[in-house]
Amino acid sequence: MTRIFDDPATFAEDQLAGFLDLYADRLRGVPGGVVAHRGERPEVAVVIGGGSGHYPAFCGTVGPGMAAGAVVGNIFTSPSAAQVYSVAKAADQGRGVVLSFGNYAGDVLNFQIAADRLCAEGIDTRVVIVTDDVASAEEEGKRRGIAGDFTVFKVMGAAAAEGLDLDEVERLGRAANAATRSLGVAFSGCTLPGAGEPLFQVPEGHLGLGLGIHGEPGIEDVPMLKADELAALLVERILQEAPAGSGQRVGAILNGLGATKYEELFLLWGRVSARLRERGVEIVDPEVGELVTSLDMGGCSLTLMWLDEELEPRWRADAYTPAYRKARAPLSGLRAAGGEGGAAVAADIPQSSPAARELADGVRAALATVHRTMVDHEDELGRIDAVAGDGDHGRGMVRGARYAAERAEETSRDAGPGWLLRQAGQSWAEYAGGTSGVLWGAALEAFGRSLDDGAEEFGAAELATGVRAFADAIGDLGRAAPGDKTMLDALLPFADTLQRATEAGTEPAEAWRSAAEAATRAAEATKDLRPKIGRARPLADRSVGTPDAGATSLALIVTALGAASNEHKQAEGVATA
Repeated sequence: MTRIFDDPATFAEDQLAGFLDLYADRLRGVPGGVVAHRGERPEVAVVIGGGSGHYPAFCGTVGPGMAAGAVVGNIFTSPSAAQVYSVAKAADQGRGVVLSFGNYAGDVLNFQIAADRLCAEGIDTRVVIVTDDVASAEEEGKRRGIAGDFTVFKVMGAAAAEGLDLDEVERLGRAANAATRSLGVAFSGCTLPGAGEPLFQVPEGHLGLGLGIHGEPGIEDVPMLKADELAALLVERILQEAPAGSGQRVGAILNGLGATKYEELFLLWGRVSARLRERGVEIVDPEVGELVTSLDMGGCSLTLMWLDEELEPRWRADAYTPAYRKARAPLSGLRAAGGEGGAAVAADIPQSSPAARELADGVRAALATVHRTMVDHEDELGRIDAVAGDGDHGRGMVRGARYAAERAEETSRDAGPGWLLRQAGQSWAEYAGGTSGVLWGAALEAFGRSLDDGAEEFGAAELATGVRAFADAIGDLGRAAPGDKTMLDALLPFADTLQRATEAGTEPAEAWRSAAEAATRAAEATKDLRPKIGRARPLADRSVGTPDAGATSLALIVTALGAASNEHKQAEGVATA
């Protein structure tokens, strides 16, 4: 939702005033928009534009190597013919004007009227309309313009900067448009300044396929997709629309629509680029970020422009605007980083006994159980942690358990449980991050160090000793004490109960069960405590009434491990019978 404004009715004018103040060294305002300060050599004036709400389009891409001016309409509203005329007249340098914009009825009408008026006054003016959105129509000429605006503007701006004449700038703009295809998806609607509700709603658990950039919803609601599935959808749909006779080299844009985080776009790009390369597509100077937005819309779009010997150098050419800058010179002569030190050499796996290798298989199964348990309870743990923390405990535990389990599966079957746990602990700490990642990683390593991979047998005593080493590592590294409202408040009762039961000769499964029950009770009791260390400490009062997330996850894990062990024993009994 757009929250910063004085009068919603003047939002477009007010934001433009701030923009012009910020970039007064390179742009000036004229009635209806902005124009760039001129260089020493006159150029064809590429004038772009449309409604506000799409930044960096359109005024953010005015400058050397791009547009000479931008017409700025109201939010999602075509600028008037008078505004287009005003900006184009100010941008003209005596070599003619090219007007370019997305294919929307209001824009087409107003820009054409302005073009006619300019031509009547002796200013040779051409019109290049962008029609890149493959979802909006079967017939190419009827398609609307979305993020493909950028590729067309970029090619024409580079051509103008080279000093090419009006005919050539227009021709290359039309060629760029004919070579460009886009498809977008929306996750959520956008909200106009002052409005209380989005212009449209995407059903829960769905995405809108084929969105517009003026608040139009998608042409179809489809169930939400994982990143790889979304990449496949975007890539396949666009490749199906490849221009006839096109080659395999493309300029690519993965465009965010306003509320989609850059980290999400980076992740998706990794999937998109892999899919493109699998299809034999060569990617040239890809762009990932916000280039044509729609206020606060959640969503993204993929644009491909098929390159040839004329389009590629213009796509790669330098540009310098408020929102988009490309410079080849700083990158020339660079060499690939790294390589001098070489990769770390993995240590040899210590020799292990048959009993150790058998127990190692049990450790692998246990780590897989830990991972499944954390996946099942991720949301619950995140909710608990968010009461007084940052809400990342569930996600961190899932990541740590996942990579620990995967590392264990990848480790040679010649390894014993001690070596295996040390490797798993290192992976947990490396990939989980956060305090819990460090603690769990160190504790698993400590458990592993307590085991002798050369031993001929392992029993309850070794298990209790390992758990104690695990607990000591948590206490030493975390510097927590009982009552501080941490994982230790559940871990110590678990370790103490297990040790007492083991020393009393209790059957191992029963000892573990009673220890897990003690951990569960202790974890629940942490709801009455006030945190004394960690991120939750500043919000200690808010935390009262909610159990500690770390203690809760520990209790869930030891309970699940006990249940999995019992199921395994029962299965063995059935098989023996």
